[in-house]
Amino acid sequence: MGEHNERILNFGAGPAVLPLEVVEEVADSLPNLKNSGFGVLEISHRSGTFQEVIDSANQRIRDILSVPDEYEVLFLQGGASTQFYMTALNLIGEEEKVDFILTGVWSKKAMKEASRIGKVEAIWDGTDNNFTAVPSEGDYRVSNDSIYVHYTSNNTLFGTQFQSTPECNNKPLVVDASSDICGVPINVSKHEIIYAGAQKNLGPSGVTLVLLSPWAKSRIKQNLPTMLDYNTHISKGSMFNTPNTFGIFVLDRVLAWVQRNGGLEGAIDRNRRKSKILYGILDKSDFWKPHAETNSRSVMNITWKLSDDDLEETFLNNAEKSGIGGLRGHRSIGGIRASLYNGCPIEDVEKLAEFMEDFERNYS
Repeated sequence: MGEHNERILNFGAGPAVLPLEVVEEVADSLPNLKNSGFGVLEISHRSGTFQEVIDSANQRIRDILSVPDEYEVLFLQGGASTQFYMTALNLIGEEEKVDFILTGVWSKKAMKEASRIGKVEAIWDGTDNNFTAVPSEGDYRVSNDSIYVHYTSNNTLFGTQFQSTPECNNKPLVVDASSDICGVPINVSKHEIIYAGAQKNLGPSGVTLVLLSPWAKSRIKQNLPTMLDYNTHISKGSMFNTPNTFGIFVLDRVLAWVQRNGGLEGAIDRNRRKSKILYGILDKSDFWKPHAETNSRSVMNITWKLSDDDLEETFLNNAEKSGIGGLRGHRSIGGIRASLYNGCPIEDVEKLAEFMEDFERNYS
């Protein structure tokens, strides 16, 4: 493909940076996918060639995440935002209740959507502390009458993350894992539904991965709207209607890259090393103000401000002039955020750290 000198160091929260070799592989497939004569953007989802693609993506997810054989793997559309509603629609009735652990904006949105279906209860809410931490065991009490507990594993806006699966008295667990899937340890068998938008750790925007347990399948209600019924998609192998063929192809290529580079354990190690570099800078002096409490820090999204608020725009502008982009925090809270998803090379993180050290020397 030639030189890539104009590619910025991309720390955006999503759609996120993809491994360059995957980008190049995808580009090579644009005119002709797998010698089929059809470009990857043009091939029928009913073709044997695409069936190989989606079967490959399914198996790679199973292999990388150690998904039990009895679980379903779906590639849907509509993002996590659709799953906020779809999970509750399929699993509970109007008189049944779901517990929510509220660790940020997205878990709040999930609870709001579930409240359209049945009863909801926030068993822990970090709003008053501006979501600087996730709860520890003992900080919340699971309702006796709830059907399941929903949590969000990683919080992109605030840079917090569960360090392990929350203990919920053996209640069924549903998790939004959009921003750390395939990047941190996860025990699939401890969850009944895992859902994740692909645009952070798995591929491009427009694909939503959903894993369903036998328990979840047994809970699916009758007479649901066709496209919001998990059984619709289970019965047709994620191809009841035309799926995001391009997105699934890229996802498969990203997963192949993960496998070539040490699998899940390799991704976990790289993400820990990348985050350690930045937290090391942030903890050196009071020039920086990290948002998340130490025991709740995310390895995916590092969030901070400067002690001198007036320097924030200067920092962001100077970063862009230095070829470093995507650092502006979410519009709702501001600040600075570096997203270190799977596709982010450790060399880029080292360059960001060097820039931060230079900036501190020049402006402190």
